[in-house]
Amino acid sequence: MQIFLSRRSLLTALAALPITVLPLRAEERQKVSVALDWTPNTNHIGLFVARDKGFYRETGLDVDILPYTDTSAATLVANHVADFGILGSIGLLTQRSAGADLVAAYAVTQTETGRLVFKADRKDIQRPRDLDGLTYGGFGSAWENALIGSIIRHDGGKGDFETITLGTSAYQALDSGAVDFTLEVYTWEGVKAKLDGLAQRAFRYADYGVPDEHTALIGSSSAFLAEKPQAASAFLQATRRGYDFAVDHPDEATDLLVAANKDALTDRKLVRASLQALIDGHYLRTAEGISGRFDPQKMTAIGNYLFEAGILKDGNGEKLAARPDFSAYFTNDLLG
Repeated sequence: MQIFLSRRSLLTALAALPITVLPLRAEERQKVSVALDWTPNTNHIGLFVARDKGFYRETGLDVDILPYTDTSAATLVANHVADFGILGSIGLLTQRSAGADLVAAYAVTQTETGRLVFKADRKDIQRPRDLDGLTYGGFGSAWENALIGSIIRHDGGKGDFETITLGTSAYQALDSGAVDFTLEVYTWEGVKAKLDGLAQRAFRYADYGVPDEHTALIGSSSAFLAEKPQAASAFLQATRRGYDFAVDHPDEATDLLVAANKDALTDRKLVRASLQALIDGHYLRTAEGISGRFDPQKMTAIGNYLFEAGILKDGNGEKLAARPDFSAYFTNDLLG
């Protein structure tokens, strides 16, 4: 049976922590694992910087960044195979609502990185309602259809469109004209399209009634946070140092990420440009200097949006009858 750590219990456990996380002796170094949600990319840069600059080691941690597998990071964390994992906020909200032992503990991105894109020469697409009757190249989640439908309806359309599930080949299909539009992560696929000279236009979700969100985050399990709060706090604070270093020293951070993933990241220009987009857009750190922390209003707003859209379901696959307390789905308390 899954047992979640209540917010009060978590705060009680954290109150017992020392104000400053002290390094452990080498022989006492705590092993911590973190699972990736995809092949290495700039959303993960803070992890590799923190590991390879020695930030984890300085706090007495031995951090293992697990390679991406077909088993999702959320599943690995919820089943206590990994201590932490890179998750999407939609995945966190849907899986936690279904009973998974997941707690968001670090906001990698402070605002939405996704957007709806189409070729720039499509004169027939000027606003979202023009997407009615067109073909979407998708990725197979219920969230996508709910998102796109609501964007179109917000603009006065019906929300009727055809979906072809293509996965990442949707981008090639968009370029060839096999589909009319798709969704992309601006800070990766969007940057790549620009480098490749592909002219695109886009609709931002938040301009058409979709709440802003922390697109990428680091999640853990209530079991791990309760059992090892000091190690969890040390990991998250060192991780924040890693992401802040990447913002302040983008060239060195890019080189560290590429060097650590030579087989997966062969295009340094793309990695560097992607990181610059994350920096310029204040995704990793806000203009006010905030990194890692969740905005409770954003978490509640996107949670309410999913609940009202019928996306959140219980462990039996039934739509939730009652709105959850979304404040229990995340914590900022481990960041100090």
